[in-house]
Amino acid sequence: MEFYATLGDPCAKRDIIDKLFRVGMTGVRLNLSHTSLPQCAPLVEEVYWPAARQAGRPEAHLILDLQGPELRIGDLPRPISLRQGKEILLGEGGVPVPRAILKGAERGRQISIDDGALLLEVKRSSSDLLLCRVLRGGPLRSRKSLSLLGADVDTPTLTPSDLDNLSQAGRFGVTHILQPFVRDRRDIVFLRQTLAELGLSQVQIMAKIENHQGYENLDEIMEESDQICIARGDLGNAMPLWKLPGIQKDIARRCREAGKPFCLVTQMLWSMERRPVPTRAEVCDIYNGVLDGASSLMLTGETAAGHWPVQAMGYLVKTANEAIKNLSLPS
Repeated sequence: MEFYATLGDPCAKRDIIDKLFRVGMTGVRLNLSHTSLPQCAPLVEEVYWPAARQAGRPEAHLILDLQGPELRIGDLPRPISLRQGKEILLGEGGVPVPRAILKGAERGRQISIDDGALLLEVKRSSSDLLLCRVLRGGPLRSRKSLSLLGADVDTPTLTPSDLDNLSQAGRFGVTHILQPFVRDRRDIVFLRQTLAELGLSQVQIMAKIENHQGYENLDEIMEESDQICIARGDLGNAMPLWKLPGIQKDIARRCREAGKPFCLVTQMLWSMERRPVPTRAEVCDIYNGVLDGASSLMLTGETAAGHWPVQAMGYLVKTANEAIKNLSLPS
């Protein structure tokens, strides 16, 4: 079984990477929504790969999580405090957002920001501006994820920055690509063709299922991809949260039946971003994910931004191994 950490400031040190390998980590994810592969060169070439070799894991994985068709808030000079019930402008003269959001938003449509931490409702729309009411407030910061709930937004499979990062993936030893917001088989076919043209046919494709369109087209996506990633962050934004467990179980079942490996990610040990010990619910979630057939588990904010990255990886590995023991017991 594979255990992945997301690289970030807390684990950007050689001693922390060494400890992560010692407690069972088998690979890392680079989230390229906020950075680029060349910017991560010192961390990858001078810290990660030397640590992997010293740990006796030259086969360790390096996963690129591309921007893909994900939508994000533009750059802000400073955070904006959104208060519930107040109004805010998106677009020209207001908070910068992608044109696809302006084009697809209609009166009454809701806009989720930062994995659902903020929620807006469109009151008036035009070709270059949206007037929205704040339904769920908090601090709004640059480059946070953006989702137009209940609508399919037409965006390209790969952004220019994705193509630039992919062109350099071979140099850095990338082993896997996480393709965000996969909508249907065409996204995977296009990515695979791009990898082939770059001489990267050996790189595995992990298709992230995180919207209704991807879930509805799961069968054809499984046929084209090497692995499925059940990305519960944005998937949980695309539906009422109480429906998410059933969707996760259904994707896991269909992956098992198709013999398709799948990765489980998002808030596996979310409380450990701030606490040295997880909740009982979190370890039960990990355990059940393994019993459902997950071939890999991934930490995100726990290692990218949390205070206890090594401890979080230790709990992830130990809990999963307990579940694997259960799977090995005679029924």
